[in-house]
Parts: sequence; C-alpha cells; structure tokens
Amino acid sequence: MALDPKLLDILACPEDKGPLLYFAADRFLYNPRLKRKYRIDDDVPVMLIEEAMPVSPADHDALLAKAKAEGIAPNFS
Repeated sequence: MALDPKLLDILACPEDKGPLLYFAADRFLYNPRLKRKYRIDDDVPVMLIEEAMPVSPADHDALLAKAKAEGIAPNFS
C-alpha cells in the first residue's frame, strides 16, 4: 500500500526540513542532501533522526539514478 498523498505532501526531513524522495516499491523515503533513508513500517514513515539509515556515496548515486529513471521527484519544492 502506498503512503496517503496528503501525508506525503506534508512530510519533510526532521533534520533539515527539506523534501524527500519517496521510493514506494522499496518502502523508504530518501533525503539526498543528507544521504539518509527513512524506512516505512506498516505504511507508517519512521521519521526519527536517530532511526535514519546512512547511505554510501555509491548507493546515493544509484538512488538518484533510479529516481531519475522512474520519475521520482521530491515530494514538495
């Protein structure tokens, strides 16, 4: 199940308050500025800074390429 669009519209990174990329199939939100992933458990985003998963530079590049290929855009501008 995908996140409710209304929820997605208001979600922001808890640290830098910026937009996120939503990888629905992989069940996480990604902050490319801080290179951190926020998991989604049972359709609930876990938006705790201490629970964020760091992403390596290689994985960051792969995620940006995947977002571009799949048309994944930031949830707000």
